[in-house]
Amino acid sequence: MSDTTHLEETLAHLTRQVEELSDVIARQDREIAVLTRRVEMLMNREAERELDQGGTVPLADQKPPHW
Repeated sequence: MSDTTHLEETLAHLTRQVEELSDVIARQDREIAVLTRRVEMLMNREAERELDQGGTVPLADQKPPHW
C-alpha cells in the first residue's frame, strides 16, 4: 500500500469519526437544553409550592444550613 493510499484511508477514517462525534455532541447539547429547562421548571414549581404553604420567599440559590 502506498503512503498516499494509507494517508487517504486514515483521513477518511478520521473524517468519519469527527462527523460521528459532532452528531453525538449536537444530540447531547439538545438533551442538556431540555434537561436544563426541566430543572428550572421544577425549581420554580417547588418555589411556588413553598410560598403557597406560607413559607417565606424561597431562595433556591442558598445552601442548606448544614453546609
